[in-house]
Amino acid sequence: MDNKEIKDKIILLRNEISQHNYNYYVLSKPTINDKEYDFLLKELEILEKQYPEYNDELSPTQRVGSDLNKKFSSEKHVFQMYSLPNIYSKNEFLDFDNRIKKEIGGNFEYVCELKFDGVAISVTYINGKYTKALTRGNGIIGDNVTANIKTINSIPLMLNKGNFPKHFEIKGEVILSKDNFQQINKDREDIGDIPFANPRNVASGTIKLLDPSIVAKRKLDCFFYYIQSNDIKLDSHFEMLKEAKNWGFNVSDFIAKCENIENVFEFIEYWNTKRHELPYDIDGIVIKINSLKIQNELGFTAKNPKWAIAYKYQAEKANTKLMSVDFQVGRTGAVTPVANLEHVFLAGTTVKRATLHNIENINKLNLHINDEVIIEKGGEIIPKIIEVDASKRTPNAIKVKFINNCPECNSKLIQKEGESIIYCPNEKHCPPQVKAKLEHFVSKKAMNIEGIGYETIELLYDANLIKRIDDFFKITKEQIIQLERIAEKSANNIINNIEKSKNVPFERVVFAIGIRYVGEVASKKLAYYFKNIDNIMNASREELLAVDEIGDKIADSIIAFFNDFDNITVIKNLMDNKLQFAIIDNANSAAKTNILEKKSFVISGVFNKFSREQIKQIIEQNGGKNSSSVTSKTNYLIAGNEPGPSKITKAKALNIQIITEDDFVKMIMQK
Repeated sequence: MDNKEIKDKIILLRNEISQHNYNYYVLSKPTINDKEYDFLLKELEILEKQYPEYNDELSPTQRVGSDLNKKFSSEKHVFQMYSLPNIYSKNEFLDFDNRIKKEIGGNFEYVCELKFDGVAISVTYINGKYTKALTRGNGIIGDNVTANIKTINSIPLMLNKGNFPKHFEIKGEVILSKDNFQQINKDREDIGDIPFANPRNVASGTIKLLDPSIVAKRKLDCFFYYIQSNDIKLDSHFEMLKEAKNWGFNVSDFIAKCENIENVFEFIEYWNTKRHELPYDIDGIVIKINSLKIQNELGFTAKNPKWAIAYKYQAEKANTKLMSVDFQVGRTGAVTPVANLEHVFLAGTTVKRATLHNIENINKLNLHINDEVIIEKGGEIIPKIIEVDASKRTPNAIKVKFINNCPECNSKLIQKEGESIIYCPNEKHCPPQVKAKLEHFVSKKAMNIEGIGYETIELLYDANLIKRIDDFFKITKEQIIQLERIAEKSANNIINNIEKSKNVPFERVVFAIGIRYVGEVASKKLAYYFKNIDNIMNASREELLAVDEIGDKIADSIIAFFNDFDNITVIKNLMDNKLQFAIIDNANSAAKTNILEKKSFVISGVFNKFSREQIKQIIEQNGGKNSSSVTSKTNYLIAGNEPGPSKITKAKALNIQIITEDDFVKMIMQK
């Protein structure tokens, strides 16, 4: 290549890497895997070393990728946050080990830790108190996410007694468990949103949300792995982590001190197999020199510590055959293509199916039936097809095409402008859509009608007893008993639970009626803002947009829902059946005051007059603070029916006042 071609190549690589940095750190939507990214970066580093005349201090090789966000204030890290160089083979680790031995000589120990697939943060503690939390940012400056990180229960707000430094920063990785990830995706699908790709994306997006109450609901976790201070007494990273655990930090139990390279390789091999049994994702092993003295002696490059490295596991792949493609219809009518595969063992499980996501992905892969395909289960929970071996395709292979009509009701499918999802518009009569709406209505977070699961809904639907959500309040015990596998006792329970659901609070009724895009949080915001269903039905677009968390898409969906005559009929029938379509008067009477200012409350048990969420709302409206656990700073424990015994015991031990629901009502009425 001539000089112009070399310069153009360097500029092209810089631009491409910068775009990938933006996709990964800011949008939390990476478009290539880590190994592909590392190859691009390595190619750029080699060219810049060979042709120093084209060096640029703003090159991606000169800094850590940035996740800075203009919505948050940014602050400088006291101790810079570095990234780790990645390796993918044992030979690369041997090169790393030899470099260190040449520089310092002698023997030394390594510490091996799991490399959590999450989002790096730095948390500051002063005199044992949680003070501040920053994202990695660009390594020098990070976003202040103190309020959001504070909602993570595994992060201590006050340390246990111990010999901790007066002022220190502790580095950690915010993660989301596989179970919580799957629940979040189920909730998103319930309101018609596209599922997240992997837990890391959820963790990254969550800590940048503007409402800490939503962050708390995501049930994030955090593992800590490194302490920095000007006042550290120990010289062992391994012992430092043990100390941190004693102080109250969530430090992984899966850490090993390794006397030699063989021990390191044993740890790597062990977790390469066992990682699939963990409740969270890891994507490799972090290997650090144990001695803090040697760490300080080796120091850092512009962006990496010289004493640590990350051994990245390859995303697990397998070759198999595409047998057929099914098209599934969800509650919101979204049609999802799913590949049926020749069974293959991958990442600890037998894989039979893989997601194809949408029409764009099918076209991109150019899939044909009986194609040999490569599937991957790296950071993704659900396997996906990443490649097709077109060279093995037979001449008469049939190309996979997205269907034109709904596989359930034969309605013509539609695709909205700017969206990759294709919908069945027949939401009132398409069987899977109707059944899914009925299942959503009775679910725990909605009307919580126990005894009615998907199988019972199918029986009721097939018997023409329920076709809409208001039909639940028309069925009788005699009709239910006639159904297959339903005994008299079960029928009685179902009828009783339907009747009991009439006491479910307004915000959950709003969620239950199934307005597209209106999830649990948006339902609460609407209920508390508008107070009753009439106000929501009659609200203008501008009034809806004035509500926190309600954007254009949700506002338009609400208006469309209440402009539908059938939906209005259903709401009227539910009102006639005495469901709660307004915030109860007692809650309204607790108008905004400062009567509970500087008072902290913990709520435990089941209540008669209010839901737990309503009590929390009243506390906040009157200047108080809600807490999830009893501490010495708690002023009152509000105990309902069947309160948590551990909370009662701790409140008594700390001499904290325990009050009833009636006591609380009297307290807020003293105005």
